[in-house]
Amino acid sequence: MTVDDTGSGADTNGADPGGDPHPLAVRLEALILGAERRYTPFQAARTAGVSMELATRFWRAMGFADVGQAKAFTEADVLALRRLAGLVEAGLLSEAMAVQVARSTGQTTARLAEWQIDSFLEGLTEPPEPGMTRTEVTYPIIELLLPELEEFLVYVWRRQLAASAGRVVQAADDEEMVDRRLAVGFADLVGFTRLTRRMEEEELGELVEAFETTAADLVAAHGGRLIKTLGDEVLYAADDAGVAAEIALRLIETMANDETMPELRVGIAFGTVTTRMGDVFGTTVNLASRLTSIAPRDAVLVDSDFAQELIRTAEAPASEAEAAEAAAAAEKEGEEPPAYRFALQPMWQRPVRGLGVVEPWLLTRRSETTA
Repeated sequence: MTVDDTGSGADTNGADPGGDPHPLAVRLEALILGAERRYTPFQAARTAGVSMELATRFWRAMGFADVGQAKAFTEADVLALRRLAGLVEAGLLSEAMAVQVARSTGQTTARLAEWQIDSFLEGLTEPPEPGMTRTEVTYPIIELLLPELEEFLVYVWRRQLAASAGRVVQAADDEEMVDRRLAVGFADLVGFTRLTRRMEEEELGELVEAFETTAADLVAAHGGRLIKTLGDEVLYAADDAGVAAEIALRLIETMANDETMPELRVGIAFGTVTTRMGDVFGTTVNLASRLTSIAPRDAVLVDSDFAQELIRTAEAPASEAEAAEAAAAAEKEGEEPPAYRFALQPMWQRPVRGLGVVEPWLLTRRSETTA
């Protein structure tokens, strides 16, 4: 749909409200959408067989502003309305769920589109030769890229959908599909506010991008899921406490070896988490955030439930004394001693705003000398 998503109601082609759109913007829009503007909002809703009220709910959910009765919609917009309304009519989705689908898709793709234009297409459309304008190279570049990017987007979406569906069907029961027990971790750059006052904007942008890229790669490589990035902070989740612990320590170790990066601190909690539209909510998430705020520099703090989960799954001993006893017993029986990956050290109990008194544990990687 071709309505501006800034909330201003302005035309997406960059013209002032009521003014004429840029000719190249009109051509680009027709190229990308595969059709020209033909319908007013009322005409699009009527052609799709959808009430204006429902059409407006869908459009706003997708992030598009109201445009009055300007001709701003194409055949593709009409088809999208028909499809969403058809899912409701067939009983496959409730109206509220269809609006959620529109909202989650709109929010996700809006960020992707902004990134591609800002970071990708701008670089490609730099004039290759003196005297050429960006306008002269933009259209052919987008014309070449569009089908490839579209195919890649669908491929990645299908892959992610398959992975998410697999996690859902493995849930123990229907309730667990929504309220699940997960390990949730926050990783936060130390002193980021001070950095924003000292660094140039371009340098700061490069640092944030490097941090987010490194974190995303590590989370994915070790079997976690990146929930969101917040500039100086990333939020990730994992079904397994051992996976979450490995990601946290890898983040600390990787950032510590990069002299350009600030110090990092990580907080992890384990427990019931509510998932909505790709995000996570609940006391467990809040606790992980609070643990991050009190964690020492280049260190990982976890809550007691997370610590107990590592102990239960034999990823960490309850204490070094217990580890020594287990090793001695294994040696006596001629067996291999337990191969603990992590070590846990109980820290001082402290009150945490909104969550009462918590007992943090310091998570470290078990050294060879104690293994």
